[in-house]
Amino acid sequence: MASIYKTIRSEDIASTRTVLHEAIPLTGTIVSGTYGSYGNDENVKNYSHGMFQSVYDYPYLSSSANHIFDITLGFSTGSALSASTTSQQAKKQNIYNQMAQVLMGYDKNGVVQRFDADGNLFDTTTDKMNECIFVNFSRLLVKDEIQKGTFNLELGVSGAYHFAFNGGGNVGEGGRISLKDTGAATDFRVNSPTGEYGILYVSNSFGLALSGAIYDPGYSGTDKKAAGLIFYQAGVAVLTSSIFQGSNIGGFLSSSVQWNPNGEFITASYTGSTIQSSADSFRNRIYNLSFNNSVELNSTIYFCHLGANEFNYSSNPTYLSGSQIVVKAQSTDDPVSYLTTVGLYSSDNQLMATAKLSEPIKKTPATSLTFRVRLDY
Repeated sequence: MASIYKTIRSEDIASTRTVLHEAIPLTGTIVSGTYGSYGNDENVKNYSHGMFQSVYDYPYLSSSANHIFDITLGFSTGSALSASTTSQQAKKQNIYNQMAQVLMGYDKNGVVQRFDADGNLFDTTTDKMNECIFVNFSRLLVKDEIQKGTFNLELGVSGAYHFAFNGGGNVGEGGRISLKDTGAATDFRVNSPTGEYGILYVSNSFGLALSGAIYDPGYSGTDKKAAGLIFYQAGVAVLTSSIFQGSNIGGFLSSSVQWNPNGEFITASYTGSTIQSSADSFRNRIYNLSFNNSVELNSTIYFCHLGANEFNYSSNPTYLSGSQIVVKAQSTDDPVSYLTTVGLYSSDNQLMATAKLSEPIKKTPATSLTFRVRLDY
């Protein structure tokens, strides 16, 4: 009886690489309002250390809950808010420094580099984002990385907290802005220790919340305004607090928004409120969030060739009854076997992988077959 093993030649092995993308849409109702009220959402987990909050797509105590992202905020030691902060000052500074250390790295003097709105780290004075909101996406959503040019975060920026998404004409009646990494498919930065990142540009998405002209949704010409960074492999969005501030104090809006139900503006929240409270305020202003993730699928393909005189017998004990092959009607008939599984073995005949066929394949001396077995990593 023929051997049940056959060596696969090197020329019968091929490797491929495929990049797959999956759309990730998140509505504001998922992250706030569906499973509770402001500050008491069952899908939001807060911690005793008070340094960030975790958001889930379902009440977090449920076994069905999936982690979506974490929210936190902080400011640099050079921020004008640093001296006047009375709540969690050290934690807010430590969070900013830790995020900057990981995402931006150090300069030639060993100093942690601050976040820069346009990614120009050689300019040490302008476009620095000293007060930031950080959204750390779960690896479950990001996979290998966020696909460049697909990130879109839409925020409600009305003047009054409870009108965040209502109305239409101006910021006081309700308005929304979008932050997108427009053009990042070809225009991105590589000067981060964590890999590649893009610039998030802000525009009106509903109403006229932004100061000045109506901004072109395509961000053409002078309409392009940098308001944050998106780190693709790290899965982290960094937003400047200026997106909630009026132009009279250096922000992007026609007027500053009331950040929370207490009527505070974001600067007052930074200095006098906890990180948890500020995270609640930001989360409840998320209208829509979407991006595509990317996952690299590496495959090894084995072409298993079965010649005419190979694998026409089976080692299954039920193949024989006495000395008679069960599947043969007469002793003079050609041998026949029915193939159901392909096994891949190591050089010392240890089973490493199996491939199951959807239905048995008939094999006789009159047929030759080739099975294509693909292993994905």
